[in-house]
Amino acid sequence: MPENTGAWLEELTWPEAKERFDAGAVVVVPIGAAAKAHGPHLPLKTDALTARALGQLLVERLPVVVAPVVGFGFYPAFTSFAGSQHLTAATFKALLWDLVGNLRSHGVERIVLLNTGVSTEAPVDELSAGADDLLVLHMRGLGVAAERLIEVKEGGHADERETSVMLALDPRSVRMDKLTLDGPFERTGATGDPTRATAFKGERLLAARVDDIVAAIGARWP
Repeated sequence: MPENTGAWLEELTWPEAKERFDAGAVVVVPIGAAAKAHGPHLPLKTDALTARALGQLLVERLPVVVAPVVGFGFYPAFTSFAGSQHLTAATFKALLWDLVGNLRSHGVERIVLLNTGVSTEAPVDELSAGADDLLVLHMRGLGVAAERLIEVKEGGHADERETSVMLALDPRSVRMDKLTLDGPFERTGATGDPTRATAFKGERLLAARVDDIVAAIGARWP
């Protein structure tokens, strides 16, 4: 596998991983819930699939190493929704600390924590405070260039943005017919107006987010 292209850590042999680490590769750690409620119309895997897609797009753009998606996190607002898997903030931080520590022990000196959640922002920020070798990127701050396409800015969960991304990535998993079950977040697990979502918007959002990630990595480590 050419070293001037990106790679998923799980697809490398350990000598290949060591070679890349020794050469100073940036390692990206995507964080996205493997099972968390996303309204009545999106699958529980929404965050994990989004994190995986962003990782793949980065592999195609930069000679980074992308670690396996961290599929478990701190999601207190979703504990009552069936299937949602949740860690305490302390457990989540301990998990990330161990994973980052593993990378550091293998000689990695540049690590990106790519966080797709909202409630995970504070624990990730606390973990990374004062760490020169960590770059934290939160989803809410990425993809600004595509925001002009979003008709209803309010929302933030299973909304026009997330539904658009899922229509672009895995349209068969989106149950648009279930949007008739509209109601408060406490009952549906969604906010905003997902009925305005389109695959085109999702493609543009993903592209804009990757552009921002690439720019942020380049600015931190030219």
